[in-house]
Formats: sequence, structure tokens, C-alpha cells
Amino acid sequence: MQPVAAQTERSTDIASTVVATMRQLGVLGLPRNYEIFYEALSGTNRELSLAVVSLSNRPTQDELDQIGRAFFAHNHGPGIVEHARDVIARELEEVASLLRSERSHIEKYGRILDETSSGLSNRSLLSQDLLQKIAGAMAVATNSTIDHGRQVASMLNDKTAELESVKSKLEEYKRLADTDPLTQIWNRRAFDKEITRIYNSNKGILFNALILVDIDRFKDINDRYGHPVGDKIIQIIAEIFQTSIRGDMFVARTGGEEFALIIEGASEDATYDIAERIRALIEQTPFTSSQTGMNYGTVTVSMGICMASEAEGPEDLYTKADRALYRSKVSGRNRVTRHSTMGRAGKSWLLYKKD
Repeated sequence: MQPVAAQTERSTDIASTVVATMRQLGVLGLPRNYEIFYEALSGTNRELSLAVVSLSNRPTQDELDQIGRAFFAHNHGPGIVEHARDVIARELEEVASLLRSERSHIEKYGRILDETSSGLSNRSLLSQDLLQKIAGAMAVATNSTIDHGRQVASMLNDKTAELESVKSKLEEYKRLADTDPLTQIWNRRAFDKEITRIYNSNKGILFNALILVDIDRFKDINDRYGHPVGDKIIQIIAEIFQTSIRGDMFVARTGGEEFALIIEGASEDATYDIAERIRALIEQTPFTSSQTGMNYGTVTVSMGICMASEAEGPEDLYTKADRALYRSKVSGRNRVTRHSTMGRAGKSWLLYKKD
């Protein structure tokens, strides 16, 4: 294990490297730019690092914001939505203009038909020469209308494709806005919506449970090994969650070292078994550096469970699961506690500070 002083110096070195790199590339010292380079240089996100490496020697702010929108959508949401609004407004105006043009062309074609029909009704004036001229004029008008219709249809297809592209980008932004950039699982924003959804129906209340998770002594891990190591441990634990539950179950990172799982369709005993299995798996997982081989020791988590039927609403459910989590903490950590086994809890349960 490295001394605290050495790790503090390492974290300082990363910060200094970030600032020096930004200056060398002529990048403005904006918080959103600093976030990009810090994550890239700390090596916690390989795809982000590759995106930064591919930048030119003098990247523009637009290029940096493109990376920001891809990896940190939470910082670029207003800009993405505003851009989409402008594109949609422009495309709709162009579609309306096309339809107005088509209407004008069809009305003109209609007038030609009316005039031709009137001429044909006067049998005394008809002759072979006149009929040939009428047929020729009709052929020209018809072909012109058909060609114009094809052009409008082609242009409308193009506009449809462009609008579909905007729709796809908005859907992707929505996904990114609900995704934690470090772990690629759901974030607190998505969790708040999901826990509220539970109480939209009686079925949700009867068949849902909340598990809150907190990494034990995580501050000590950061202080001893540095934040990049702490971030890597968070990523490994998030991956354990994802691979240890069904695909239809919900898992989110709700804070620095805090996670939440919403389990649907399981009894309290089954929910406890899920939590206990994940807890044991994390305890048994070796946390080592793939580059240096350094072993960071055993990492454990504490958990609290509350069934949705035990709470009056989303806030109450979260509070009760949090109390159960705190009971796990004060009882020695690395364990799972059910709220139903705690009995009545006094106000003191709300006054605590997690490590």
C-alpha cells in the first residue's frame, strides 16, 4: 500500500497535468473542459481518453463540447435541447413551404383541367387540330404535375429522415442524461423517476422493494490510494450489480459511493437473498490494479432493505431503507439489514454521517 502522502502527491500530479495539458492545447479553463481532461488523463474512461487523443493540436470549443455532450450529457442538456428545437423549427417551416408549393401547383393543374373541360363541352368548335393541342397541353401539364409531386415526395422523405435523426439524438440525450458517466448505469435523476413510479399503482406497491448500498470506509480508500483507484473500485462494483441481477431490475449510482437497486416481483426473503448474494460476491472479489498488480485489499458494502408496502410513498421508502442501511453500518458494516426487523426508530436515526 502506498503512503497517504504519496497518494496525495499523485492526485496533485494529475491535477497539474490536466492544467498543463489544457494550456498546451490552448483550451479555455472552463469547468466542463477540465472535467473532460481530468477523466481522460486519470484513465477511468478508455473511450473518453481515445476521443481526447484524437483531437487536433488546437481543439475548438465546439469539438470539446461534442465530446462533452457524448460523455457528460448532464452538463450540456440545455444546449442539446435548444439545438434540437432550432432544427425541428427549421425543418417544419421547410415542410410547410413544400406543402404550400405543392398546393399551388395542384391548384394550377386544376385550373388547366377546368379550362380544358370547358373547351371540350363546346362540340361545335372541336376539330382534330384543336384536340391534338388540348391533348398536348394536358400531357405537358400532367407530366409537370407528376414530376413536381415526385420532387416534393423526395424532399419530404429527406425532411423525414432529418427529423428522425433529431428524434434519435434526443432519445440518446435522454439516455445519457439518465446515465452515470463513470459507471454507465442509471444515475440519481433516473432513480428519482423510477422510485416515484412504484407508487403509481397498487401493483407497484405490492411487488417492489428498495435496496440501498454504501461502500464501506470509502473515504479511507480514496485517501490511501487516490481518487482514480476509488473510481475504478466504483466501476467494478457497478459491474457486479449489473451482472448479478435480472435485466429487468433497476440499479443506479445515487451518490459518490452509494447505489440503489429496485427489485420487482420478489418477496422480502427473496430480496434479502439477492442483496446477501451481491454483498458476498463483492467481498470475495479481488480488487487489484491491472497495471501494477497492487492489491487494494478487501472491499465490502453495507445494505438496507425496505419493501414498498412498508412505506407511504417514495420519500418514506427511501428514508426507511436508509435507516436500515445505517443500522448495517453501526452494527459492524458488511451486512444486510431489513427495515422490517428494526422495530420503531427514533429521530436519532435521521442524524448521522456516513463514512
